[in-house]
Amino acid sequence: MDSRFKENPERTFDLVLKVKCQASEDEDPVVLWKFPEDFGDQEVLNSVPKFCFPFDIERVSQNQVGQHFTFVLTDIESKQRFGFCRLTSGGKVCLCILSYLPWFEVYYKLLNTLADYLAKEQENDSNDLLKSLYSHPVPKANALVSLSVNQGMIFASEQVLKKQPCLVSHSYFITPDITGLPTIPESRNLTEYFVAVDVNNMLQLYASMLHERRIIITSSKLSTLTACVHASAALLYPMYWQHIYIPVLPPHLLDYCCAPMPYLIGVHLSLIERVKNRSLEDVVLLNVDTNTLETPFNDLNNLPGEVVSALKNKLKKQSTATGDGVAKAFLRAQAALFGSYRDALRYKPGEPITFCENSFVKHRSSTTKQFLETAVNLQLFKQFIDGRLSKLNAGRGFSDVFEEEITAGGFCGERWCTDQHSNDQSHSGCENSI
Repeated sequence: MDSRFKENPERTFDLVLKVKCQASEDEDPVVLWKFPEDFGDQEVLNSVPKFCFPFDIERVSQNQVGQHFTFVLTDIESKQRFGFCRLTSGGKVCLCILSYLPWFEVYYKLLNTLADYLAKEQENDSNDLLKSLYSHPVPKANALVSLSVNQGMIFASEQVLKKQPCLVSHSYFITPDITGLPTIPESRNLTEYFVAVDVNNMLQLYASMLHERRIIITSSKLSTLTACVHASAALLYPMYWQHIYIPVLPPHLLDYCCAPMPYLIGVHLSLIERVKNRSLEDVVLLNVDTNTLETPFNDLNNLPGEVVSALKNKLKKQSTATGDGVAKAFLRAQAALFGSYRDALRYKPGEPITFCENSFVKHRSSTTKQFLETAVNLQLFKQFIDGRLSKLNAGRGFSDVFEEEITAGGFCGERWCTDQHSNDQSHSGCENSI
């Protein structure tokens, strides 16, 4: 599984729900309204409302938990489906958009628009808006989309909208390029994470994720909580967290924190004591509100000192705090740790390209070698290698910002032509790398 994102989803979103909070945790939330009305997946209709109020509903109000947050459902193909939420009416009502597209800023903006319509009892307008978006093919990256109730959806270039500002009747958005690095302040997730968590704790969390620990993140603000979970996972790029991934855990699933396998889970602060009472063992806990991290491990010390030092210095520079500086700093660290995978690719005429673990580990410094001996057994690394080999053996080749960083930083010895697109060319590159 090279990525947890679904390739080429059929629609911009699958479902929109308006859900009323239950009176107590013993009851289920009530669906007040759904779009489309004929949505028939009963399993989804039963599960989604239970994620809409992921806090102690008897102890806290919306003023305390915030408005926006995003949960994740994982489908049978292990692809992530996002539930973008906005709490209204004092936290008693939740608007939720379910989509395979990780368009956080776009859907938060759309939720605000829907909440505005519903507050003014303009349900016809909200339905018209959703119909336009639902029926239109998924726009390509960096397309500018204007949301207009009277004229339907408008897909236009930025130049057209500048010349005809009247087209922007309510709001508009630019479709994200999910293949690019997240930037500050454009990426709400990364921005909140970088502001809320200091550099030392970001490094500790990064190291714990590279050791595939059981990790819990907690905060009193749902928006900050889910932003920190999503952002910390995104900084593993080009790898993806392969284990249990629940950005915000609803009360009925708290036992997941007792799972014996690795996980990355967000828990609202109002529920954290209940989690701690479950006798957790070997769990890394980041409290975002107090900016404190508790861990029984020395994961950061297990990473090569030169990589950690370079990453720390880069993150503390003022110039890193905007644009893609933070994401690029972590990308460089990933390239320094794993970029030499190219040197371990092997090809024999008439056979598939393979990856040699021994070659990958040897000829490195002692601390790097020690880390890589563990890293080759990580699911996130195994899936990364499988994804690369799959593309190469299919003759597709690949070129992305990670490969560019490896080349720019000189993190591999031999040259591997990853951007070739035919079997013959790819095999030639592999032969050169032996």
